[in-house]
Amino acid sequence: MLGFPILTIVTFLPTIGAILIALFLNKENTKAIKYSAFFIAVVDFILSLPLWFYYDPTTWKMQFEESVSWIPSLGIRYAVGIDGISLVLVLLTTLLGFIAIWSSFEAIKHREKEYYVLLLLLQTGMLGVFIAEDFFLFYVFWEVMLVPMYFLIGVWGGPRKLYAAIKFFLYTLAGSVLMLVAILALYFYNHKVNGVWTFDIQSYHQLASYIAAHTSKTWQYLLAIAFFLGFAIKVPMFPFHTWLPDAHVEAPTAGSVILAGVLLKMGTYGFLRFLLPIFPDATKALLPYFVFLAIVGIIYGALVALIQKDMKKLVAYSSVSHLGMCMLGLFALNPNGINGSIIQMINHGISTGALFLIVGIVYERKHTRLIKEYGGLSKIMPVYATVFMIMTLSSIGLPGLNGFVGEFTILAGAFQAKPIWAIVATSGIVLGAAYMLWLYQRVMFNEVSEENLELHKKGVLKDLTPREVAYFMPLILLAFWIGLYPKPLFRALEAPVNHLVEQVEPGFFSREQVKFDLNKAKKEIEKEAEEGHHE
Repeated sequence: MLGFPILTIVTFLPTIGAILIALFLNKENTKAIKYSAFFIAVVDFILSLPLWFYYDPTTWKMQFEESVSWIPSLGIRYAVGIDGISLVLVLLTTLLGFIAIWSSFEAIKHREKEYYVLLLLLQTGMLGVFIAEDFFLFYVFWEVMLVPMYFLIGVWGGPRKLYAAIKFFLYTLAGSVLMLVAILALYFYNHKVNGVWTFDIQSYHQLASYIAAHTSKTWQYLLAIAFFLGFAIKVPMFPFHTWLPDAHVEAPTAGSVILAGVLLKMGTYGFLRFLLPIFPDATKALLPYFVFLAIVGIIYGALVALIQKDMKKLVAYSSVSHLGMCMLGLFALNPNGINGSIIQMINHGISTGALFLIVGIVYERKHTRLIKEYGGLSKIMPVYATVFMIMTLSSIGLPGLNGFVGEFTILAGAFQAKPIWAIVATSGIVLGAAYMLWLYQRVMFNEVSEENLELHKKGVLKDLTPREVAYFMPLILLAFWIGLYPKPLFRALEAPVNHLVEQVEPGFFSREQVKFDLNKAKKEIEKEAEEGHHE
């Protein structure tokens, strides 16, 4: 569409940069390493922006496609492309990529060369997942992404970093193996039906109705559950979430930002791209169980966050609750629910990514994340308090900020599917406001301790620096932009989401039109009867 392979360039530029840094920059020259990594990430973000401006929102079909034969004997191709769903996730990834690197300048003091190389390699893995149109290619990117994150947690993490890194790796790998089994089963079944070896994802979407009509329910359910487990662990949904708090707490700040902002969205993206369109009947049959786990996750995550003493662990458990809300919208299986789910994925990346940065800033200064060690920071760090307040209100869904748009649309979709789902899920929103506002009150409005006053006088517990304000600004602007004018996001998502709903619920829009017409006719009859009665 742009006349050159923009998706390949955006995806592999960070890897090329990582290789150049690894080969040509001396590890002692830390300043050059930092700024080179930052420059590469910023260029990557700038290169991704034309995707937004040249994207055609009127069609659900993949755009900016590239396809080259890779392993012909197995039907494997290097095939990439994006639709509106992929588009917003690619842009979120490139944005958070340079912010994560920028936020690490003062936080990372050892093995800096390896650290920035791994962050750039991680960027390629994440972007590849969102653009892959070939199942094999998708799986390669999915697995490649694990390695840099494992080392980021295991080398630069906290006191229990090895435990957290191994737990993260094993949980995700277990889900990946189940997903691989399901992919191979589809691969061989597709060959049996069509006589060709291919991993093309669109061909499996087209095979969905044939699978529903010509395979046993047991086979469909087993493959659907395998995909479900692979993606549910990554989200993570309750009860597969236990790796997440450990990984978040032990990871360096940038690792937590990327983990919350992008890696968790790979799980929700998997549901949208694979489980729903390929196994719609199995998904609908298993839907009560999926929705139950999503709602339990919303409430459980919020309740556990409420009792945390560690700021970072509180934000980590809030992710379990927020992603439960995303899953509820997704399983509503209607445009409102799925649109809200995708927008809330973006919102979660913005607000929770910012909250991890906020926690990381005071941890760098005082080396503790315990809530009781703080208090009254608004008096000595007013700019920090302002940023913290904006992102707190964003997280709890205040109207005018991004969180409200996503949560409102999800609840509208959930209510449209089954009112009880929305009614129960609102308790998670109330609890979310409780734990975030209580955290803010304890950190910002209590009395300043003598120790903290002394640290402030010494310039240790200081307010935000210009660099820190600068990397918060894109997130703050996005929070207000989405909150006040979300129309461009809805427009980009409309065609692919509507197409997805039609894949899962054939005839959905015609049925909705019939309902609308019947309700309209009913109201007109009632109005005429009322007017006749008055006469």
